[in-house]
Amino acid sequence: MPSCCHTKHHIMAFVWVTAGSLAIIGAKGGLFTIMSGGAHHVFGPSGSFIEENNALGLALIVTIPLLYFLHLQATKQNVKQGLLLVILLCAASAFGSQSRGALLAFAAMGAMFWWRSRKKVQTAILITFVILVILPIMPEAWWERMYSIGSYQEDVSAQGRLHAWRVAWEVGKHYFFGAGMKYTHQFLFSLYGQGNHTVLAAHSIYFQILGNHGFIGLFIYLGMWIVTYRNAGWLRKNAAAIPEARWAADLGAMIQVALVGFLVGGVFLSLAYFDLPYNMMIIVVLAKKWVENRAWESEPDIPFLEYAGLRRRKSVSDEVAPEHTAHLRK
Repeated sequence: MPSCCHTKHHIMAFVWVTAGSLAIIGAKGGLFTIMSGGAHHVFGPSGSFIEENNALGLALIVTIPLLYFLHLQATKQNVKQGLLLVILLCAASAFGSQSRGALLAFAAMGAMFWWRSRKKVQTAILITFVILVILPIMPEAWWERMYSIGSYQEDVSAQGRLHAWRVAWEVGKHYFFGAGMKYTHQFLFSLYGQGNHTVLAAHSIYFQILGNHGFIGLFIYLGMWIVTYRNAGWLRKNAAAIPEARWAADLGAMIQVALVGFLVGGVFLSLAYFDLPYNMMIIVVLAKKWVENRAWESEPDIPFLEYAGLRRRKSVSDEVAPEHTAHLRK
């Protein structure tokens, strides 16, 4: 295991950075959505993986289970309440992106979220609260866009996706290892576009990988997420009965939830190389190794701020009762 990330504090810090960096964007977008009544699209940082509204919506949906995991581990009430507020704002921002893919991802993730939570009643209340708070503020244009999911035959965007998927499928059939990282060349769309020569991005993690790396690459890609999901399930089952490792069980459950959201929402987005799910893969590997090594038996049981050197450690003299040192002050 890498020496830079092998303790519980290291893994928790990794989760905080991964979720927190997106939560800041989500909180800002959520405030914008609520203040504007959902009248405008929410977009991500310019030039980033999640600049487009659809990509941002999915990224924030996937981040919510990680934030809920941090909520479960927090010991201070103000931190727990703050994280719940950020979850609400991230959900509002995801809805404010007006992404239909994010809505489907939210539905799938919400069901899995409830199923994997160890507090099912509280989780059901949280999901219901989020829906009841956010949906009433969304404008009529948002509802019309969401309803268009069922009429994809008349939707130009949906038809464009089907066109891009057909080309990616043909590329995968004719190129054993795919056509490379940039398979969206004009000659391929002219060759396999069935009369439509418009070059479009895959708009799907699965067809993106298929066009880039062929069926072999697609099987490897799917295999990575199957293994990650199973390892997260291993954490959920094997760490739950160990008091010192119960946090790892919560982590495994919430990463399973997040992966379901990513794999459902990813059907409609070209985010095959987005770093968030790969970060979750690494977190699962590190946490599983931590549990297998029974690392809690050898790690110092000290608060994170002291471990990181951000707060002075208590000395032996600090722990001596004041009455025992009173004579020294006389």
